[in-house]
Amino acid sequence: MIESVLVANRGEIAVRIIRACRELGIRSVAVYSEADRLSPHVLLADEAYLLGPAPSAESYLRVDRILEVAREAQVVGIHPGYGFLAERAAFAQAVEEAGFTFIGPTAATIAAMGDKTEARQRMAAAGVPIVPGNTEGLVDAAEARALAREMGFPVLLKASAGGGGKGMRVVTAEDEVERALDAARREAAGAFGDDAVYMEKYLEKPRHIEIQLLGDLHGNIIHLGERECSIQRRHQKLVEESPSPVVSPELRAAMGAAAVRAAEAVDYRSAGTVEFLYENGEFYFLEMNTRIQVEHPVTELVTGIDLVQWQLRVASGEAIPFRQEEIVPRGHAIECRITSELPEEGFLPSTGRIRYLEVPTGPGVRWDGGIAQGFEVGLHYDPLLAKLIVHAPTRDDAIRRMARALDELTVEGVDTCRSFHRRVMDEADYRAGNVTIRYLEEHPEMLSGEDGTPRDPHDLRIAAALAGLLEAERRRSIRPPRIGAEDRPLSGWQGARGAWRAGQ
Repeated sequence: MIESVLVANRGEIAVRIIRACRELGIRSVAVYSEADRLSPHVLLADEAYLLGPAPSAESYLRVDRILEVAREAQVVGIHPGYGFLAERAAFAQAVEEAGFTFIGPTAATIAAMGDKTEARQRMAAAGVPIVPGNTEGLVDAAEARALAREMGFPVLLKASAGGGGKGMRVVTAEDEVERALDAARREAAGAFGDDAVYMEKYLEKPRHIEIQLLGDLHGNIIHLGERECSIQRRHQKLVEESPSPVVSPELRAAMGAAAVRAAEAVDYRSAGTVEFLYENGEFYFLEMNTRIQVEHPVTELVTGIDLVQWQLRVASGEAIPFRQEEIVPRGHAIECRITSELPEEGFLPSTGRIRYLEVPTGPGVRWDGGIAQGFEVGLHYDPLLAKLIVHAPTRDDAIRRMARALDELTVEGVDTCRSFHRRVMDEADYRAGNVTIRYLEEHPEMLSGEDGTPRDPHDLRIAAALAGLLEAERRRSIRPPRIGAEDRPLSGWQGARGAWRAGQ
């Protein structure tokens, strides 16, 4: 087993990796920016080192500084988590060249799947269904117009070098092509340093269904079933679940086999995900994420397999002991991403100090968080604060459990998207499993007030302030006195100095 690991990330995923390291007896090393000096991942790790100022470019994206810390801390492996440097082939290569173990796929694999046009070419060659379109970057607007006419509008322009909605434009008519292509290229260049753009047929109302993969260094690759990730905003997932309410065992086997072929085509190792679009009984390759996914916990809960631990085990040379036929989903899991955003105001980011945090507990409830009471939420990083995940015997049970857990969740000091998730759990189409990536377009009331109309931002702020004051007053009235409070004498054992032991 790898003896020590540097976690090149922050927030909830850094906490998740550090916990996996501790359970496996691996020494964990955290890195942090000046803004994250007292963050949970820093306090949880065995060691922690400062990278630099708050901006990511001066801290979490500093490859040279991360490698310098790795040498100073004398670690064996480096885990990138997700985001930041996780899918940068140059980082994986630099880690290996510096003599460390990169906990993830090879640099060559990351590069192959990071270029979307090359990935489409590889998938087509491997017999994986792809969305109709071209497999090379567009030369100019004339080529784009000709291809769009051939496929039929609407079409989708996408950046070759990245995802997340950057460099993406929907084109509904020929006279929009040139303007959309220029805009997509500019955005792609700014986001990824590469202005290459390709075109594919625009699917009207697909579902976003992805397959979790796990590969080792011995040529074994298995899939761990699917996740339904159709509820999205601007291509960012909000709610995920496993299994999908529309995937039969036969469809799961077909999608899983296609995902395994995709992984074999690039000699995949570690945990990874193949994303598909599913519409009218057909599925199409979307992209491959060569890292651990934000939503990995739902797969862990229905399979009983700790994906982060297996990333560490695979990097240590262990072979996967599971057979494909043994992987059967048990029960149902749902994840809600808890972000510091206010859905009622267009997901406006919220900042501030977390004054009070009450996390839901109870049977089948899991909280993967990167925050604590007193934590300062700023604008330097992604607004994801934590993930609330539940597991239950059936989907209906899981929805009810998530609703209960959301009701118990209290975060004071910053606005969160909790209310949005709570509305989704009660919405009829969601409860029936009738969701596509157009869910929010078709259900604008999920982003509105209780009466179905958007709330006035000023009124909303006043209501939130009043609610906060009332809740604080309620808590003061019911919160038990702290040990040592002036109006409450200490018991004998509380007042005794030194350690207390049973029997003394």
